Amino acid sequence: MSEGELPRRFLRLLESRRIRRFPDGEAAVSEELEAARHDLREAEESLRRGSFKWATVQGYYAIFHAARALLFARGYRERSHSALAQAIKALYVDRGRLPESLHEAHVNAMSLRETADYRSQFSERGAVQVAAGAREYIAAAEAILREDGLLAPPEEGQ
Repeated sequence: MSEGELPRRFLRLLESRRIRRFPDGEAAVSEELEAARHDLREAEESLRRGSFKWATVQGYYAIFHAARALLFARGYRERSHSALAQAIKALYVDRGRLPESLHEAHVNAMSLRETADYRSQFSERGAVQVAAGAREYIAAAEAILREDGLLAPPEEGQ
């Protein structure tokens, strides 16, 4: 996709340098997805232990890394968490490739993570919500990346 075909919202992120070109992005996609899966496993373990603050933080980072994988696949990288969410909305959500509900899960998880980190306010309900959103987000990102030929199909039994 040429710059002329990019959504205006995304072009503004480029102009403001909140999003930058990342020519090696495709090479980093698998690493980002593995980070997402790892953070999700950690979030689920924290939930089992009743550590809801860390489950919230880890669940958010699972979404963050899955979103980065999607952005990297397009040859870009973010300069901030909010720019990442805006870029994914412009490149994937607004184009019907990622459900709006997952963008909302991303933004909600970002807010819950900030509240947990900076105000020490968190709950079991929020942690469960973030982890569930992370599971769905990772699955959707993997499906998109497979469709785009950037991720191998899952092996039998997975």
